[in-house]
Amino acid sequence: MDPPKAERAAPKETSVFLPELVYFEPAALDYPKGQRILEYVKSKGLPYRTTTSHNRITDLPGETELEQYKIAKRTLVVGVRKTLKFDTSKPSAEYALPLATGCMGHCHYCYLQTTLGAKPYVRVYVNMDEILEAAQGYIDERAPEITRFEAACTSDPVGLEPITGSLADAILFMAKQPLGRLRFVTKFHHVDSLLPLAHNGNTRIRFSVNSDYVIKHFEPATSRFMERIEAAGKIARAGYPLGFIIAPIIWYDGWQEGYAELLEKLGKALPPEASNDLTFELIQHRFTKTAKTVIQKRYPKTKLEMDEEKRKKKWGRWGQHKYVYPDEQADALREFLTERIFGTFPSARIEYFT
Repeated sequence: MDPPKAERAAPKETSVFLPELVYFEPAALDYPKGQRILEYVKSKGLPYRTTTSHNRITDLPGETELEQYKIAKRTLVVGVRKTLKFDTSKPSAEYALPLATGCMGHCHYCYLQTTLGAKPYVRVYVNMDEILEAAQGYIDERAPEITRFEAACTSDPVGLEPITGSLADAILFMAKQPLGRLRFVTKFHHVDSLLPLAHNGNTRIRFSVNSDYVIKHFEPATSRFMERIEAAGKIARAGYPLGFIIAPIIWYDGWQEGYAELLEKLGKALPPEASNDLTFELIQHRFTKTAKTVIQKRYPKTKLEMDEEKRKKKWGRWGQHKYVYPDEQADALREFLTERIFGTFPSARIEYFT
């Protein structure tokens, strides 16, 4: 028999990511950030090794591909970002700011399942001065236009911030840029170190949110919904521009109730400051055949619907067809969420639906 609600223990806080194994590329230790991460690793008693390159890591433990995948997600590689040509990041921003690659989360639907291929470990880069110098070049090139940088294209940098401090570096850099803006999105709530920074309003922090059904079934190893919303409140009170990404929007039995409840919870939980400059980005679920194969291999019990016959085929940016919802379903999702968002947050801005 369950104890009364008042007597039930509060859920444990989602813990900070702590890798089980760390690799250092030798050049990483030539940088102050590399040395600081090494000291962090030692202070936590974490096992670490050196490797000439992340591409040469072949000794990850695990007898099966699935076991190696799970271990790789708990493995950190500390290296130097050699390519300083930034990818574009439409529609979120003009460019992707490369702070890290790979994520410790286990979201079934994530496009990193395929873009990272057989190397799903988490990589962080220590040459932040060089990365930010490259960002300055892009800002200067596009002047007098504003240039936006997305820092979460290939990772969730908030989950790594206690180890790297790289988001703080980028926020402080961008605070001094009249024509530069930083954006990133997260499913983690570990934002306390960002709250006192002098950000000058030049960084928009967004939280990825979804219905209880989606978070429960498809987002293992991420912060709980209420942890994310509490963190969003802290961000709003610290004066950062705030946003939410509802993604992926999934059509399932009861989706209307699920997404209505999501917006209702947001409306009740956020402080008044959150409404000052609030944005939403809406992204429907999509997949490729390659992604479907990888996801079913890595999460064989997933409930994620990936039936090509129920979807509309659309040409993707990376040279593959992707499968999105048919127009009728996509329009229903967009219209329902748009109505509910403006009903709860009349002054909010929906940046796009895709």
